Amino acid sequence: MSVNLDLKSDVVDLTRVICDIESVSGNEKELADAIESALKRYGHLEVIRDGDAIIARTNLGRDKRVVIAGHIDTVPVADNLPTRIFNLERSHVLWGRGTVDMKAGVAVQLKLAAALVAPNVDVTWVFYDHEEVDSALNGLGRIARNRPELLESSFAVLCEPSNARVEGGCNGTLRAVIKLSGVKAHSARPWMGENALHKAAAPLAILASYVPQEVEVDGLVYRESLNAVLMNSGIAANVIPDEAVITVNYRFAPSKNSKDAEAHLRELFAGFDLEVTDFADGARPGLDLPEAAAFVAATGTVPFPKYGWTDVARFSALGIPAVNFGPGDPNKAHADDEGVEIGQIYACEKALSDWLSA
Repeated sequence: MSVNLDLKSDVVDLTRVICDIESVSGNEKELADAIESALKRYGHLEVIRDGDAIIARTNLGRDKRVVIAGHIDTVPVADNLPTRIFNLERSHVLWGRGTVDMKAGVAVQLKLAAALVAPNVDVTWVFYDHEEVDSALNGLGRIARNRPELLESSFAVLCEPSNARVEGGCNGTLRAVIKLSGVKAHSARPWMGENALHKAAAPLAILASYVPQEVEVDGLVYRESLNAVLMNSGIAANVIPDEAVITVNYRFAPSKNSKDAEAHLRELFAGFDLEVTDFADGARPGLDLPEAAAFVAATGTVPFPKYGWTDVARFSALGIPAVNFGPGDPNKAHADDEGVEIGQIYACEKALSDWLSA
C-alpha cells in the first residue's frame, strides 16, 4: 500500500514521513511509488520513471536547465527508526536513519518541485535508487548510461549532506595494490626462505613520509591524501610468508584524472609491482559559471571543497559542473545516532527556493 505524501506540508514533517518509509538499498519501491504518485498530482511537472528512480521536470522553454538530484535509499537500519525530534541545548535535531544521508535533502527537493511552478530556469528533479551499494547498481549511473538526455543541463546540485553549505566538486579516488614476493620457509629456519612481509617496510615508509598536496581548482583548495588501507600476508604463524599485498587509496584533486593519479603512484613506487584495482575521477566545481555564482550567492555561504567522492562526478563525466548542497553533517551519515539539525533543513529549502525564484 503506497503512502500518501503531502508535498504541501512542512518540510520537516515531510522529512519524517519519507524517513519512516524504510528504503534500504534494494527496497526503494515503496518510497519510489509514493514519490511518483505525489509528483504526478502537479500538472507543471513531467514525471518519468526508470526502475525505482523518479525524474520530474519542468518544460517551460527557459534558456537554461539545471538538475537537482538526491538518492532515496539508505544504509541498513540500526534500531534508529521511526524518527524522533530531540530538543538539544543549542538546536533541535531530527534523529533517525536517513535524516542526514539523505532524505532531508530529498524532502527539500520534493517540497520545491511541487511549489515552484515557474522557476527562473527549467529544472529536472531526480530521485534515484541504489546509491549506497555497488557503483554498478547506482540509479544515477544507470540513467546516465541509458537515458543521458534526461540529465542534460548546464549545472547540477546534488543534495548530499554538506552542513547546508556549498561543497564544490569532489576529489577523485584510486585504489591500487602493491605486491611483494618472497619464498616460503618454516619460521624456525627463516634463512631457508625470503620474508615478503618484511619487504613491506619500504613502501610503508614511503607512505608514512608522504606529504599530501593541496591543489587549487576553480578557487577551491583540495587536500589530497594517500594511505595504506589494507595489508594481507601469511598463511600460518609458523610459516615465513612468500607474499604480501598492500592496498593503498589515493584521493586526488579534480584537476587530475585517473591516468594522472596512476602515473603519480607509479613514479612514487617505482620498482614495485603496482596494480590499479579501482578508480573514479573527481569533479571540478565550475564555480566560475554564472549559474554556480548565483547559487553560491543564494546560499549565503562560503564554498568549501568536497574531499570525498560523490555522485557529482557522474555529472562531471557528462560535462556538467556540479556542487554538493544539502542539510546534515556528513560525519553523521550512516551513524547509529544519525541526526540532522532542523535549522539546516529550512536553510536549504530557503536557499534553493531563492536561487530558483530570483
